[in-house]
Amino acid sequence: MNMKKWGLPLVAITFLALAGCATQTVVTLQNGTQYLTKDTPKTKNADGFYEFTDIAGKHIRVKADDVATVRKED
Repeated sequence: MNMKKWGLPLVAITFLALAGCATQTVVTLQNGTQYLTKDTPKTKNADGFYEFTDIAGKHIRVKADDVATVRKED
């Protein structure tokens, strides 16, 4: 009985804690295209690209010169 009493609150706390770990970010390209990402994109790597996963789960790779802004979603 005690486990049932604490089960739902523990699940809710765990969900909220995990949801707080990801910071959705908006990546805007020079042409106006915007991507909403699951997490902050990896900064420009050695080959000159930004890499991130959008909210649909698709892996995106964009030339750094094509990126206008990277900001946290409001």
